Amino acid sequence: MTAVRQNGAIARRLIEDCMADELSVDNALARLAVHIDQTTSASQLADFAMDMCPSHVLQRCWLEEIATMLRDKPSAFDGVRRAAACVSHDRANGETAAMTVERLAAGFDRAAAISPAASVQLSSLGDEDRLSATTGEIASWLDRQGVLGAHKHMLDIGCGIGRLEHALGAMAGCIVGIDISPRMIAIARRRCAGVANVEFRLTSGLDLGDFADQSFDDVLALDSFPYLVLAGVAERHFGEIARVLRPGGMAAILNYSYRTPPDIDSSDINRLAHAYGMDVLVDGAMPFGSWDGTVFLIRRGGGT
Repeated sequence: MTAVRQNGAIARRLIEDCMADELSVDNALARLAVHIDQTTSASQLADFAMDMCPSHVLQRCWLEEIATMLRDKPSAFDGVRRAAACVSHDRANGETAAMTVERLAAGFDRAAAISPAASVQLSSLGDEDRLSATTGEIASWLDRQGVLGAHKHMLDIGCGIGRLEHALGAMAGCIVGIDISPRMIAIARRRCAGVANVEFRLTSGLDLGDFADQSFDDVLALDSFPYLVLAGVAERHFGEIARVLRPGGMAAILNYSYRTPPDIDSSDINRLAHAYGMDVLVDGAMPFGSWDGTVFLIRRGGGT
């Protein structure tokens, strides 16, 4: 089998899986960007999509939209692929947690230089308007869960380019955003230059040792735990979250890992919540239309 035919077979299987999962076009393109190497062009992927002939009219329309995006915006798709390739999700034998964090930080620095939007959300396709739409959807969900409030002192683990801080600044008392990527922190500070109640700090990525016990009302972790899992420090961070939360405080973890099946994450979350005296309020829901993130909401005991 030639490389083109082999890549075509892989792409078709991936597209079929995306259809079966009922992913949005943007999220399907993000998966293609991650799993199909750059030897296959965007136009070839568009051809592969159009060669498929599903009987359902909605699936045909979905495939046509995939193909149109790939043909009309090949440079945007290739930019997403290059950003995705900067961050390896494999951990080498003998790599310590500190080494993994250092490697990830360098990768996120490179990805942010290619596309700030794509570096924090591949399905944005590098488009700031798409990123803002998803961020707004996440902010609305957090508000409905009671996570936000003008009196709240909040910690954002893995703040990236500061998109949540920019969106939530007016909906919280104070937000401290931490990240391992110096370039992302620099972008976040520029993005939120006019937001007075937001602070950004570079962190080690190994723990929350910079913060005192019971110093936050709520904690956010948007797409950061998968990298903590990769580095082997997720359980440590879970305990640290329990430590820095005030009684009754909540932690919203949006994506715990990228493992399959998803019930693995639910099992880990429930085990850790029990170990640290916390309650699981939302267990693996997928409430967003523009992003395929899986959410967990946990609460520290002792509140009123």
